[in-house]
Amino acid sequence: MKSPWPEDPELPQLSEVEIDYPEGEGRRRKAALMLALIWSCTIALHLFSVGFWAVCGLTTVISMHWLRMIRASALPTEEPLNLDKPETEYPFVSLLVSAKNEEAVLGSLVKTLCKLDYPAERYEVWIVDDNSTDKTPDVLAQLSEEYAQLHVLRRSEEDGGGKSGALNQVLPMTQGDIIGVFDADAQVSADLLCRVLPLFDDPQMGAVQVRKQIANADTNFWTRGQSAEMGLDLYLQQQRIAVGGVGELRGNGQFVRRQALASCGGWNEATITDDLDLTFRLHLNHWDIGILPVPAVREEGVTRAIALWHQRNRWAEGGYQRYLDYWPLIIRNRLGPRKTFDLVVFWFAQYVLPTAAVPDLVMATARNQLPLLMPMTSVTMLLSLVGMWNGLDRIRKAEQIAPTPLVMFLQTVRGTLYTCHWFLVMACVTARMSIRPKRLKWVKTLRQDDYQIYVPD
Repeated sequence: MKSPWPEDPELPQLSEVEIDYPEGEGRRRKAALMLALIWSCTIALHLFSVGFWAVCGLTTVISMHWLRMIRASALPTEEPLNLDKPETEYPFVSLLVSAKNEEAVLGSLVKTLCKLDYPAERYEVWIVDDNSTDKTPDVLAQLSEEYAQLHVLRRSEEDGGGKSGALNQVLPMTQGDIIGVFDADAQVSADLLCRVLPLFDDPQMGAVQVRKQIANADTNFWTRGQSAEMGLDLYLQQQRIAVGGVGELRGNGQFVRRQALASCGGWNEATITDDLDLTFRLHLNHWDIGILPVPAVREEGVTRAIALWHQRNRWAEGGYQRYLDYWPLIIRNRLGPRKTFDLVVFWFAQYVLPTAAVPDLVMATARNQLPLLMPMTSVTMLLSLVGMWNGLDRIRKAEQIAPTPLVMFLQTVRGTLYTCHWFLVMACVTARMSIRPKRLKWVKTLRQDDYQIYVPD
């Protein structure tokens, strides 16, 4: 069989875009219209007797989809690469890190990426220094003398587009058939490429997301909650993919086929969550997204409630932007029936239900009755509970650790309680976006060791 990784591939240019993508215009107007529609429909459900049966019908449809997900078997994990072939038979990989003021953590990641168990001649590491004002340039200068495959692009203050702009600017300079993207605080295992690349043997696989893990999970309630949340995310990703639904990218630890990225026009510089936006673009161009459960890419979780609130608001708004931007393409069934249905169900559960909870509670209080959406909310919480337990169990087996059933139970209950913050976040975000969307700018998560300076060995 002919190798899919030629020695000198003719790399597609970013001008090869198959879809005329929207530019993110009119989001506030669209958000306001959607908010008014959701509130009006929720109030109408309370005023007409058919409302109860409509809620029961929607709950049944959603429950059937989720039951089908739960019953599905996750796709098997591919065997890792055996590095026993000529080097030219392996794909060339470009690993990208966009960094701004990351002197505390960037050096450790660079050293790890430059020592992966993969032929050094078949991969490169690019660090985009986005006009850092700390000692990040000094750290990179020292490391560039030590590692031949390390390349650095320095951006100026005038360069815009945030992380997406940084990645788009460096992309023409790279050679990789596969593009990997990491955050500056990522912690990866040496065999990562050998584990990821076999998934791209499927010609339809446009991208692969590596499971994320919280490195500082034992710090407090918030980090423990984020750790359990990663278990839920793994489970939902695997089950959605298993039933032909939508797999999603999570930014840190994402790998994208260059051809697929070219068909999408690169990263969208008009969004605040480049990974979630790219997810939609890939699926709209008929590419699949896979998930790699082992090994995980480790990252720091936020340790304070206020930092978590700001982070989740950004994630929620970026996720909602996708639906506002791409809804004309979605309703045309460009994704195909399975992915479209899966997307609509999760849009309803993630955004519509929390938004509708406000008028539902107001009407229930005024009419002295139970909230009409309680059956749907209960089913959603049950899925979260089941998914978190199964996700944590899969991680336990993958990492060969053996917590007691009581520990697993406590982790699941605590994690489920923690994820309830999403209801408040989603409700606030969908309301705020109709008044004042977030400005597009670089967002940097503070690290625990931001005040420690990295000194190369």
